[in-house]
Amino acid sequence: MQKKKILIVDDEKIILTTLSWSLGNHGYEVHTAESGEEGLARLRQESFNLLISDLLMDGMSGIDLLKSAREIDPDMAVCLITGYADLASAIEALRLGADDYLVKPCDMEEMLLRVQSALKKEELRKKVRYFENILPVCAVCKKIRDDSGKEPGEGEWISLEQYLRRKTGVEIRHAYCVKCARQVEDNAQAGELPE
Repeated sequence: MQKKKILIVDDEKIILTTLSWSLGNHGYEVHTAESGEEGLARLRQESFNLLISDLLMDGMSGIDLLKSAREIDPDMAVCLITGYADLASAIEALRLGADDYLVKPCDMEEMLLRVQSALKKEELRKKVRYFENILPVCAVCKKIRDDSGKEPGEGEWISLEQYLRRKTGVEIRHAYCVKCARQVEDNAQAGELPE
């Protein structure tokens, strides 16, 4: 099984060292960055399952990094940590899509539980996105359910031709593949009517 990748962004080296050592010892692949700008550059270069970022840093803040991270990868888990907790910053972080918010110094057992929980959320978001992108096709009549603008599962069942016309504006010209053309020809010679 592939290790989950975590990016830790903090301008305090002791936090980076402690968290990366502890999470690395628990089987995670840990990368670090010493500023929001450096963290953002890492996020643009490679993908991570979880971003753990300090809230208050010189330059780019954890909130700004959170906003950019969500644009880059909306499924990635994000946890913000801070030594200066207040209710307003916690609410703002959660409103912007942070999966969790912790206060420094973090108890490592608590941190590990929060990391596991955030990674489960990330995995669930990826599964939901995967299933949302599957085109539902009836196994019997081959009609397609068009859920555009509706809740998944509430769309109208339409023919392939209608679906392509709606989505692409392309009209379908019916023809026979070689195998079906032979079958139609054989049926015609045998006096059978096409289905």
